[in-house]
Amino acid sequence: MKSRLAHDLDDNTVLRLYECMVLDTIDVLNRAATPFRICFDPPDAIDLVQKWLGGGYSYLPQFGGDLGERMEQAFLRVFADGAAEAILIGSDIPGLADNLISDAFRSFATHDAVLGPAEDGGYYLVGFKKNTFVPGIFRDMPWSTGAVFRKTVESMHRASRSVHVLPLCADLDTKEDLWKLLATRNERASAGARTRRFLDQYASSLERALTKAPPHQPR
Repeated sequence: MKSRLAHDLDDNTVLRLYECMVLDTIDVLNRAATPFRICFDPPDAIDLVQKWLGGGYSYLPQFGGDLGERMEQAFLRVFADGAAEAILIGSDIPGLADNLISDAFRSFATHDAVLGPAEDGGYYLVGFKKNTFVPGIFRDMPWSTGAVFRKTVESMHRASRSVHVLPLCADLDTKEDLWKLLATRNERASAGARTRRFLDQYASSLERALTKAPPHQPR
């Protein structure tokens, strides 16, 4: 769940909003008609995840101490299972568009890797071909800072990997992100259908809660 948003909103509201974003992401992947796995944590939560999303999907438990190690392990496992190329996508990208998935996979014809930069300085998508994957890319990374995308590109270049960069997208981590999404929710492609309906239905209560929330301390 979105822990930083949970500082400003009640847990149930944050969970329902997150559920909408996850289901919107799954819709995008279904329309892309490419095989995908749903990564989940903790690893022993498979029963809860299947109860929530259903048994019709392929699930992949996350293993590792930090985000980087979990991402590395996910790539290693899908490549070991026979995938020739793979991408990882965040589940908190309200405006994830169908064309970003197809663009990411098309880029493997001319590039070793693909990255989708997020507005906060991180990234919402990362992908490799099996024969160009560099596990060390995810190590010693200052996660949850505005330097992640830049440092990842630098690491890829040091490893002599060419990188295709996708369009910038916003993720949803903080109350400032949610304020912006509420203000732009009626713009084209600002959010998926479920997320947009949720925001429309609860806009007033969300705005009241965010107004009462204390300002965030600098990270």
